[in-house]
Amino acid sequence: MGARFCILGSGSDGNCAFLETAHARVLVDAGFSARRLAALLEGVGESLDRIDAVFLTHEHGDHAAGISGLARHPHVKVFANRATARAVQAGLRFRPDWQFFETGARFRFRDLEVQTFAVPHDAQDPVAFLFAHQPEIPEAPVHRLAWLTDLGHAPQHVREHIREADVLVVEANYCPQMLEADPKRPWSVKQRIRGRHGHLSNDGARDLLASVDSPRWRHVVLSHLSRECNSPAAVEAACADLLAAIHCGFSIVAPGARSPFFDF
Repeated sequence: MGARFCILGSGSDGNCAFLETAHARVLVDAGFSARRLAALLEGVGESLDRIDAVFLTHEHGDHAAGISGLARHPHVKVFANRATARAVQAGLRFRPDWQFFETGARFRFRDLEVQTFAVPHDAQDPVAFLFAHQPEIPEAPVHRLAWLTDLGHAPQHVREHIREADVLVVEANYCPQMLEADPKRPWSVKQRIRGRHGHLSNDGARDLLASVDSPRWRHVVLSHLSRECNSPAAVEAACADLLAAIHCGFSIVAPGARSPFFDF
């Protein structure tokens, strides 16, 4: 068996993906309540009882809210760096089975090799992940999934890591015009979102993809769209030239929607 994953939910309300290999079932982030996570997993024929681990990018609620519901699932290991774990633990009444890693470290979990790397975001020690999997077939190639959300800009080391992916998930969080016109967000919040430790805009995501345009990419998924300050149509309009030039599959996950399964 190879590896496959799907985004269970994405956007300002919560972010979580399900990744499955022959020997592991894991969640990448857990930004929904445990009850909601259970329902989302049921929708793809899975359950929290069958989840082996959660990999956390950072402590913000739309990525880590579900950890509080794992008290009933003590078998689930939670991988995070110490700064993220400390921030999440401060709001918990129990102690999950923390599995600490150093940002930038590479380690194995069952049949996955996990590379972590720092990203610029306004959290304690935010990271992105590059998951590598090699099918149990002699001389089978290694395939990689990059999970890259919540970053205000993309330093060179980020570009080099995502260049190695077969499937890439990257955020396109906001449309600059829609953010500017939004009546609910104060100026200070808008400045944070569009700052260098905030989020990638549609234009930022497009420019990042165009600057790397890796021949390894088989599929690019744009995710983490703001419900109020973005839309799939706005993403498509910003990325029109890129869509015409990129040589791989391309998907946009609408806020609150689930993606299909992708093999990698």
